[in-house]
Amino acid sequence: MSLSIDTKRLTDEIEYLAHISDTPYPSVTRVLFSSVDLRAREWLKLLYADAGLVVREDAVSNTFARWPGTDPAAAPVATGSHIDAIPNAGRFDGVVGVLGGLEAIRALPRAGRRPRRSIELVMFTAEEPTRFGLGCLGSRLMAGTLNRQKIASLRDPQGLSVDDVCAQAYMHGTLESTRLTPGCYDSFVELHIEQGPLLELKQMPIGVVTAIAAPAALRIDLSGPGGHAGTVLMPDRHDPSLAAAEIMQAVERAALATQSRDTVATCGLVQVLPGAVNSIPREVRLEIDVRDIDGARRDGVLVAIRAAAKASAERRGCGFKEQLINADPPATCAPHIVTAVEQASAAVGLPCQRMISRAYHDSLFMAQVCPTAMIFVPSKDGISHRPDEYTAPDEIAQGVRVLAGALDLLAG
Repeated sequence: MSLSIDTKRLTDEIEYLAHISDTPYPSVTRVLFSSVDLRAREWLKLLYADAGLVVREDAVSNTFARWPGTDPAAAPVATGSHIDAIPNAGRFDGVVGVLGGLEAIRALPRAGRRPRRSIELVMFTAEEPTRFGLGCLGSRLMAGTLNRQKIASLRDPQGLSVDDVCAQAYMHGTLESTRLTPGCYDSFVELHIEQGPLLELKQMPIGVVTAIAAPAALRIDLSGPGGHAGTVLMPDRHDPSLAAAEIMQAVERAALATQSRDTVATCGLVQVLPGAVNSIPREVRLEIDVRDIDGARRDGVLVAIRAAAKASAERRGCGFKEQLINADPPATCAPHIVTAVEQASAAVGLPCQRMISRAYHDSLFMAQVCPTAMIFVPSKDGISHRPDEYTAPDEIAQGVRVLAGALDLLAG
């Protein structure tokens, strides 16, 4: 099979979408259901229609564009990713999987192929946690991992609920209706930039993901009486910022103690109130991210961090509250899809390497719906979530060629 990828059209589409943003190019900001997000969605639906795909949306605007196969009764094969972007991000994260997925579907009929199974392109809603503080909102709902109580508790910075913003965006239907039924897809494969340096360092064009690390997020709130920085003497203080400093060091120690390179832990958010140089801190909030491909090992790190945090707060006489925001299971990619990707890579003469995804993606939750795997293409200098995020057009085209071949194999 000779697969022709229209690299220029794909590059032009990526560049066009990058300009639908709340921040100037090359920076990209597209927050869920903002005016630019809605514009981007409408533009994509025009592309889908032009490609002859059948489009539908669910109650949170997860968008599905289907190329019908010859056997309507057979469960479809799916691909896709997301187009929302954190503030001042780059133009490739997620987008390569959506526009690249579209180009892969367009390439197959050009090569004279017609699948037995339908092939469906999925654009997931709110993979980034920007608006509601919880990543992969759309795919979590599709996998049924969010209960009504959790959904109802989510609020954006303006205090709006998920139901509120869906209503404002003219989305209809219940959030429960977004859950996919067992067997709805035969398989799912996501194309994505690596967001890390390994492929570039090894000059490897294709990464075949075998496992996706699972994130857990822990919030810790510390409190003390505060007071004037000049008048409260050192022996009389109960400073929550000092307890916080000890906890941040405990986060690092707990991750290193596993002696596994697959365990990572980060304290990425520190909020200190009242936030004045001449005032002893009164409140401190920490948010801690722990990830591993081994769920039990990751949970052991969480236990160690929580114990150290509580001990630091007690030792310094500070108030202590904790909340486990989420603790998702890791995903092992389906061996037969991994093999299909490797075969597709070999068929177009591209070497590939098996690897782990330490960033998490919508595929983490699709793995709870159907057999799943991922394809990575290189990221220059391993940079992502920044305006200078970059993957060369030819590198993206190579990933699309492999994706198209894998979809062809999986769809039959």
